Parts: sequence; C-alpha cells; structure tokens
Amino acid sequence: MSLLELQGIAKSFGAIQALQGVDLTVSAGEAVGLMGDNGAGKSTLMKIVAGNFPPTAGAIRIDGREVHFTKPIDARENGIEIVYQDLALCDNLTAAANVFLGRERKRRLGPLRYLDHKAMFRRAGELFTELKSETRPRDLVRQMSGGQRQAVAIARTRLSDPKLVLMDEPTAAISVRQVAEVLALIERLKETSHAVVLVSHRMPDVFAVCDRVAVLRRGRKVSDKAIGDTSPEEVTGLITGAIEQA
Repeated sequence: MSLLELQGIAKSFGAIQALQGVDLTVSAGEAVGLMGDNGAGKSTLMKIVAGNFPPTAGAIRIDGREVHFTKPIDARENGIEIVYQDLALCDNLTAAANVFLGRERKRRLGPLRYLDHKAMFRRAGELFTELKSETRPRDLVRQMSGGQRQAVAIARTRLSDPKLVLMDEPTAAISVRQVAEVLALIERLKETSHAVVLVSHRMPDVFAVCDRVAVLRRGRKVSDKAIGDTSPEEVTGLITGAIEQA
C-alpha cells in the first residue's frame, strides 16, 4: 500500500485550470522527483498535499485512508511536512530556535512558564546528528551556508517525525558543495523510511537521489517512470512538449 495516493487531483483558480486529473503515489522510503516547466502545476500540487488549499476535485489518501485538508496543520497531523523554497527561516535566531519555532518547549516554575532552551538545544543537536549535518544548535542562521540552512529546515520537519517530506526546489541558488549536502540529507530521510517528494528543475539532482520521476505539463501528468526506465533526454522532451507522453 502506498503511503500517499493522489487520485484525479484538479485545481482551478477562476477560469485558470492549474491541475487536471493528476494521479501520483509515493511509498515509504521512496523519493519521487516532480518536474515540469514554470506554470506546470508542481507548486500547486505540493500546496494541496501540504494543506494550503483544498483540491477542486480528486482524493488524497494516506495509508489507504481518505483525508481532507483545510489548513496546513491538518497535513502535519497526518504526517506531512513541507520545506518551502524560501525555507521560511528567521536569520536572527539560532538553529535550535528555528527548529522549534512555533513549537517551543517550555518548563513551569510555580505559576510561571519559561522556554526550555537546554532541551531545545539538545533535541536540535540530536536531529542534526541524525542528518549527519555539521550544523550546530547555537549557530545563528544568518551565518550559515545554504546547505546548513536546508539542514535546519529539514530538522524542523523531523520534529514531528513525519511520514512524508515535501521539498520545493531545495538546491536552487546554492553552491555545488551545498547541493551535495542537501542530496545527502534526502538520502538520510530515505534510509529512515521517510517518503520524499522532490520538486526540482535540476535534472542531475533528481536522477541522483530519486527512485521515480513524474513530469507535469500544463497541469497534467505526462509521465511517471522509475529512474532506471527513463533518461534526462526523455524527461527534457516531456517537459518541453517535444515528447507528448511516456
């Protein structure tokens, strides 16, 4: 049974049909690359799965059970976390503070409650160790490399131990070394039986860490193949429309 199953997902914004009957499955421990040109519907599909807005039509199933999301917390409660392209980090805070942002741990002293910084630093450190990242809990985000920032964003998703992590263009605008760090983080997620959907324009990244690649064009899925059964040339043709369907 697939961890995530999307069936006939459609989304319209007034007269604009952003998605039309998209089917997609993702299993535990699997990374699926989602590719397509700008405006193909990738981000719209991810925002539907993340609970940012409901589909116009279609069904979402988690472990075979149909679910209905009206807000992001609904998706989180069903084991889905998302790392947005801009990462949504606070540069003036530490790595640990960003990991726990909005979910801070607190202690009680009589009638008073205060932040348990020690517990948050300890747990953040454990998460970075699990991800084999060099990021340190007390480091300020503004001083971090792109790869370390991604580690913070991914550690934040691990806080709730999700089943599925959605990643929107995690390797855009970072150096080659930092790209390698992010791809290693994705491999760690797979090794710990987390499912990953990787939205990316970078063909080498998708072919390096994904088990399957699905291609969207103008709101429709035109291909969904195992990495070993396709090629960068075929995927490029599907994205541009040189190849209609595969």
